[in-house]
Amino acid sequence: MADHDQPPRLAFHGVTGVRGGRRLFAGLRFTLAPGDAALVTGPNGAGKSSLLRIAAGLLAPAEGRVEAPPCALMAEAAALDSGQTLEDALRFWAALDAVPEPARRVADALTATGLATLAQVPVRLLSTGQRRRAALARVVASEAPLWLLDEPANGLDAASVATLEALVAEHRARGGIALVATHTDIALPGARVVAL
Repeated sequence: MADHDQPPRLAFHGVTGVRGGRRLFAGLRFTLAPGDAALVTGPNGAGKSSLLRIAAGLLAPAEGRVEAPPCALMAEAAALDSGQTLEDALRFWAALDAVPEPARRVADALTATGLATLAQVPVRLLSTGQRRRAALARVVASEAPLWLLDEPANGLDAASVATLEALVAEHRARGGIALVATHTDIALPGARVVAL
């Protein structure tokens, strides 16, 4: 884990990823400092999602090591309780993240993602695009230094993709780091490419 006296950074030191007994990538080395972003590219099955899971500490590298600050992962599954209202489901995660003022952060995240009017709607009634924006709102509310976004534009219309791009840009401007795996064109100015 990262030294809390140093600025947050994400560093892969000779990381090899294996899933289902198959080597996906080997000897991966890169470092992202505050304000940096990287775009993880490659065909289906190349290991993009596994790379993000390794960065999140959910999957151990077969070789090498990772230095990572606290992170928030936006994966394919939103991981929101379908029986709760959107606001309550997001507050549950904000409480787990132990962020100060979770109610304010959730309200701000709902506004930032264009979901404020749906705060009292049960998660199960949200459309696919609304669920994706809800998953993004969870990341925004976490205020984690590192955002790990797995196919974040899936199911989003053009306006929502523009919102996503703006939120990532704001996160980076505040010194945050973004690692994004996607097949879709997303504007990440100055991002390095990690090709698998």
